[in-house]
Amino acid sequence: MKVSKFIILPAKGLVARSTEKVAVDPNVTDFLTKLSGHVESRKTVSMKSKRLRTELPIKVLDSVRTDGAKLIALDPERISQLHLAFPGIRIVPEVFFYKAVVPRQQLAPSIKKRAIGKSIRITVTGKDGKGVGGAQIVAFTDFENRQGAQGTTSANGVATLTLPSMTDTIERLYIYPENTYWPLLKKNVKFKGLLLEVLLTSIDINYIDGVKYFYDNHNLPPLEKTIKVGVIDTGVGPHDDINLVGGECTVENENPEEYADYDGHGTHVAGIISSFARTPSRKPCIEIFSFRVFPKTGDGASNYSIVKAIDRAIEKGCHLINMSLGGGDADDATKDAIADAQSKGVICFVATGNDDRGPVSFPANYSLSLAVGAMGRKGTFPKDSEPNDSVKAPYGKDKDNFVASFSNIGPEVDLIAPGVGIISCAPENRYAVMSGTSMACPAATGMAARLLIVEGSIMNQQGDSNRSNAMIKFLGTKLKSLGFEPRFEGQGMLGIG
Repeated sequence: MKVSKFIILPAKGLVARSTEKVAVDPNVTDFLTKLSGHVESRKTVSMKSKRLRTELPIKVLDSVRTDGAKLIALDPERISQLHLAFPGIRIVPEVFFYKAVVPRQQLAPSIKKRAIGKSIRITVTGKDGKGVGGAQIVAFTDFENRQGAQGTTSANGVATLTLPSMTDTIERLYIYPENTYWPLLKKNVKFKGLLLEVLLTSIDINYIDGVKYFYDNHNLPPLEKTIKVGVIDTGVGPHDDINLVGGECTVENENPEEYADYDGHGTHVAGIISSFARTPSRKPCIEIFSFRVFPKTGDGASNYSIVKAIDRAIEKGCHLINMSLGGGDADDATKDAIADAQSKGVICFVATGNDDRGPVSFPANYSLSLAVGAMGRKGTFPKDSEPNDSVKAPYGKDKDNFVASFSNIGPEVDLIAPGVGIISCAPENRYAVMSGTSMACPAATGMAARLLIVEGSIMNQQGDSNRSNAMIKFLGTKLKSLGFEPRFEGQGMLGIG
């Protein structure tokens, strides 16, 4: 029997509870509650109903709430049977979302396995002369046709690539270290013999990158209050620069307590938000909650994991949620979770996506999200670093400012923030450079958090839609145009000038 995963929801919202304004079919509440009793066993159960001629086998995998959304496994051919038996529920397919970071350059798939020509030994070192291990190298001899060779450095910083025999020039050389160094881009690299030595630029945490240029966080005045921010990502930390106070892993069949970072993306995102809390001799004013929605296998994050994470962020009292992810099909479950957050005084900042000026991805394009695009500034990354690849028109009033080449655009964009060549935290107290709307989104979230703390009164309001609306209206008054069209920047950047 073919089985697929689905999210089942009540007709409205995530939870089947009647209110003064909304009446819920008690059969739906009873149905969802009964399913909750089978989550622990994860066995296929047979559901009965007066409307069913035969028993309906459903495997219950997880539950957001006892009387709320469930993740189930069911034969797709039985969906209509379930729908007719319980007409008060919605059935949403499981879909997946991905990190909104700029992907690394890759060869054409047909080129990767070629092993003809001459072998070039490439040695990658840092300023201290030590080899940089684990760095990915992509050497294009024909960039337009994605031809060349690629590999990863050994522990002593050496990789051997096989290039065409007649080649003495690498048209574009990309080197991607995992952390500690800037990613490199060199063009028209000539080499003699079969050896090539490359020196990487070390990361200086005091370097003025895009976030530091626009937001001089270390010199901002100290804050007296705190704000809670949920980071829905690959996990967070450990890192001493991040005030991580809690969280949960919401990935199906993984330990809820394992919400530390397995990848580096979530820590980088949380580090950007946390940078807005770092002021001299002050306790961090931004409390980070980590909600890991990406599985350790490295696959995409399911809409169910995201829905559950949003629910948990609301439960933990988060005021803001950062989602540096997207790209999946629009679905009712994710929409309802974002709407539920909005109704409880929580606003969601979402990355627009990195499809080279493609349309704004979901869930950023959902009307209750705040969609954040990415920009960059010349001079905020080294000359031979990979972020130079993202420089592209249009340019702003200040011609050093540009809309990142990768940033998705459209009428749904609400605001823009620095997202090119951003220095931030990596697990185990290291630092890394990343680019993407994934980085712009937390820059906007972090500045919003700081502005709301300073404003003060809105955060004291009851957690409902009035508070969400008040936060968004207030933040709207703090936006300033950089001179791009609205489809690129929305209404501008927060808190500058």
